[in-house]
Amino acid sequence: MSDLEPPAGLEASGMRLWSSVVDVYVLTASEVAILAQACYTADELDRLEAAVRELPELTVRGSTGQIKPHPLLGEVRQHRALLRQLVESMNLPDQSQEFGLRAGARHARKAAAGRWSREAAG
Repeated sequence: MSDLEPPAGLEASGMRLWSSVVDVYVLTASEVAILAQACYTADELDRLEAAVRELPELTVRGSTGQIKPHPLLGEVRQHRALLRQLVESMNLPDQSQEFGLRAGARHARKAAAGRWSREAAG
């Protein structure tokens, strides 16, 4: 259990994210700041997703009458991408690592593992 206090105003998703990270990892000051932003983003994403579920339709009419996706769908997509980016930028290690890998290194590791598994199977 960490002695770090969660940021004020977090809701359920933000608190779950906060606890899931601070209860496992020792964070630097910059990682704490990023985590706080990720927690607020998780809460905003929950509110946006709830608003989308309340919509009668997922499409709206544009200025010339064309059908287009509801603007909230784009906001949900952007918040999901932002949340992923914030969490990845903390560069937290997997349970089997001593330290985290940057995104490029994680991608290279997955690619190499995929190549090795195909070669071993083939």
